Amino acid sequence: MMRKVFLIILIMFIIFNYAYSKEKEDDFTLQEVTVTESKIEQKPQEQTHKIDVLEKREIEKINLPNRNLSELLRYLPGNFVNPLSRNDANWGSYGGLGPKYNGWLLDGLPIDSFVDPMSLDFIYLERIEVHRGPASVLYPNYMTMDFAGNETPLAGITNLITKEKIEKPLTNISLGYGTWNTINARVYHEGNAGPFNFFLGANFEQSDYTNYGTVPSWLSMIDDPEYKKIKGYIKTTYFFTPDTKISLFVHHTKHDGDAGRPNRGYDHQYDVINLNFSSSLFKDFILNIKSGYRYYNRSWEEDNYPNDLSLKEEDGVKQNIFPIDISLIYKHLDKSILTFGIDAQFSTYETYAKKGGNKKIGNDVSAKSFGIYAQEKLIIDKWVFRAGLRYSYTKHEYDLLGEVEPGISSKSWDQLTWTAGLRYNFTDKFGIFANAGSSYLVPSAKSVGGTLKESDRGVPGKNGQLPNPTLKPEKGYSFDLGTDLWAMNNLYFSLRAFYHITKDTIVENVVSNNPSQSQSVNAGKAYTTGAELEVQHFLSDNFKWFSNLTLADTKVKNSLDKNQDGSDIPFVPEFVVNAGFTADLPLEFKVSPYIQYVGKYYDSTDKTNRKSFGKYATVNFNIRKEIFRSEKYYSNLILEVNNLFDRKYEMPWQFLDPGFNAMLRWELNF
Repeated sequence: MMRKVFLIILIMFIIFNYAYSKEKEDDFTLQEVTVTESKIEQKPQEQTHKIDVLEKREIEKINLPNRNLSELLRYLPGNFVNPLSRNDANWGSYGGLGPKYNGWLLDGLPIDSFVDPMSLDFIYLERIEVHRGPASVLYPNYMTMDFAGNETPLAGITNLITKEKIEKPLTNISLGYGTWNTINARVYHEGNAGPFNFFLGANFEQSDYTNYGTVPSWLSMIDDPEYKKIKGYIKTTYFFTPDTKISLFVHHTKHDGDAGRPNRGYDHQYDVINLNFSSSLFKDFILNIKSGYRYYNRSWEEDNYPNDLSLKEEDGVKQNIFPIDISLIYKHLDKSILTFGIDAQFSTYETYAKKGGNKKIGNDVSAKSFGIYAQEKLIIDKWVFRAGLRYSYTKHEYDLLGEVEPGISSKSWDQLTWTAGLRYNFTDKFGIFANAGSSYLVPSAKSVGGTLKESDRGVPGKNGQLPNPTLKPEKGYSFDLGTDLWAMNNLYFSLRAFYHITKDTIVENVVSNNPSQSQSVNAGKAYTTGAELEVQHFLSDNFKWFSNLTLADTKVKNSLDKNQDGSDIPFVPEFVVNAGFTADLPLEFKVSPYIQYVGKYYDSTDKTNRKSFGKYATVNFNIRKEIFRSEKYYSNLILEVNNLFDRKYEMPWQFLDPGFNAMLRWELNF
């Protein structure tokens, strides 16, 4: 199969290389302006971190087979994207560390890297900035209690940036039909009225999905699972002056369906609100005030499988999170920047079980965190120097853990973290950089209290997370060294090496597959050594190709537990290879095929019970054809093909990629 894949790609490269081999000397740039590293716009040569930018025209060419925005990062170096299904989160990894070590932002304000990529839409994104490298003190840990718990930007940051300035009105209507009787419809409009800019829209999808579990497995399905997902969103931005603006973004998602058995229904609701204000104070000061609200309400049924399929109970989890960030930026010495600010988060977390009309609360926890940060970036001639500090305070208050009042009603932690970076630009097209940073991550309430009781260990039908009240906070340190080079105006190379250390590492171990049970544990010290190599070549205005390789060698050391000592960090493949191209062809065709090859990885640090995955390749492609164009209207047909060679590879917790699938969409724009 691999020979077929590489042969097809090679033939396509040769054909298009011949057809579009005339090189141009125009200035092709990968990263014109970014805001993530400094909270204001800067050029790549003014930043010490490596930052990838996916612009709107690139986002439109990448398929989302699992309807998860994390899949837009699939072909970037350092990312292993692994959504378990259209109904489940991404259990991948970032920069050689697990899924909780990359902070996700929406317009600079934290969101959940597990939940929100399943909920948000790509249609209103202006671009995505992927900040590769050690933790930045400018952004806090995210105080989520669900999935793998709290999230920290030790390995990097992903910033989803929505549209603000609308140049001219646009309406987009999209209808699609695909594999598994999937129907998708979207209505979207953006426009402006002087200084008032806005977009709004809605998306609907339903599907007679397919079995995404191994056989046999705890997911065992007797019928096709079904789902419906409805999204509605609006954003308004008002520019008082070119440098002073206020914006409000609201997004709602309702996702319900069943998991292929009579009493395995679910009903999820996700809400995101951002209110942002930015203004230039005097000549050299910029004030940013950001606040928001995140609501996560997931409920699902559990049956008595494998004994029988009758309803046992309904389980659920609710979270409310309020993030706030206030920063002041002082521009001095021409291009240098001093940034300082404060941020806070307030959250509540509740798990419950309903049976026979009775509702029992499992975990009832509230949390708050406060941060004070400052970072100086000096730009002197060809040198860029960066250094920053953050003081963080976190407090958890436990009303209930595992249905009982705990012996300790609250815990608090505080820590000072740091970051530093250096860059030297030999020319505008060639530079070297180095970064270092630290992180501090407290155990989440879910990790401490679980979603099950300890007495449920190994009990059939009891699927979820076991408690671990002995968990300790973990500390992390990260370092990288790299270079980027425009060898010609249209040929780009980048190389980055990274090294991470985490102490008292909190990992999610698979304890049992059937029933499906996991537990958070402190796995001792963990080390990651890795490298990322990439090349991008713009052969012409009509053709671009890329390739990249990520290598990671991980090791866990635990002298107190021989079963974990010498193990590997879960969810981190030994390598990931990506390659692909985009080409504009005659007759208004645009094609974008991508290939990915994933190396071996594990689901646990437990050497006795862990399971290995990986060593598979997949090919996806996107074909767009313009049907007609007039002065006011234009229409496209879009064919999205995923897993071309029907590679049904296994994933953790007995999930299975369902193989080949496709969707044909019609778009009308006016």
